[in-house]
Amino acid sequence: MRLLGIGSRISHSDFGKGVVTNVTSRHYWVTFIDKGLETIELDSEFEVIERSNADDVDTVSLFDVESSLVEILKKWSDASEVVPIADKWKGGNLILEPGDTALQSKEVPIDTFFHKIVMLRDRLRVMEQKINSSKNLDEQEKIDLQQYITRCYGSLTTFNVLFKQKTQQFSGQSSK
Repeated sequence: MRLLGIGSRISHSDFGKGVVTNVTSRHYWVTFIDKGLETIELDSEFEVIERSNADDVDTVSLFDVESSLVEILKKWSDASEVVPIADKWKGGNLILEPGDTALQSKEVPIDTFFHKIVMLRDRLRVMEQKINSSKNLDEQEKIDLQQYITRCYGSLTTFNVLFKQKTQQFSGQSSK
């Protein structure tokens, strides 16, 4: 079987005439004149009206490439994952009132505050990875620094109320 390239024109018994607009490892994406966009198996029955060069066809889908890139970035950079805030806090404000009534209070959108908390958590995780992979620290120094990071996570557990998913919350040192 020889792959069709993007731009190839076909005639399908169920969908009519169309043009191949994308090729994945298993499907042709075809925009049909009467039926719109449909995906059909590579080995489907259809008539080739005009074949475009398939030498440049990449059989990896854009979704697969994006998924791989996201995983690589998560592993090797300080790029943040999408962390949802608990629904009850969406659109809310954090109001800081000073003890001195002559001073002005400060109002911050909770979403902004939450984003900064998540960035702090992600940066602690990156620091933890860098410590663990460091060639310049001996094992005892790594353990000591890891304990400080664990205590930092413990100090941040107050903000767990903002997280929608329990698995994304801070956890400190267990008292067990």
